[in-house]
Amino acid sequence: MSANAHFSIGDLVHHKLFNYRGVVLDVDPRLMLSDEWYETVALSRPPKDQPWYRVLVHDAIHETYVAERNLEPDTSGEPVRHPLIETNFRGFTDGHYLTAERSN
Repeated sequence: MSANAHFSIGDLVHHKLFNYRGVVLDVDPRLMLSDEWYETVALSRPPKDQPWYRVLVHDAIHETYVAERNLEPDTSGEPVRHPLIETNFRGFTDGHYLTAERSN
């Protein structure tokens, strides 16, 4: 994870532009997808050299890839409903998901 990333795995977030909430699944120190993806999907043109996050979207079955500048903390304290929560996290405490232990 990037030392300057504002969010960590398990943090609840809210997307400022698209008004959805979710939980951070992974953190990249910079954009890790292709330039073609960026040109097609990232229409607000967020910086490529800042942190990007994989987010499990509340009440959905998909995840998104979001630039840090488009996220803010979700302070609802409410859990996220997503089919991959139990696969990736082992609990929810004080508004934060605890990462699941991974075996090799």
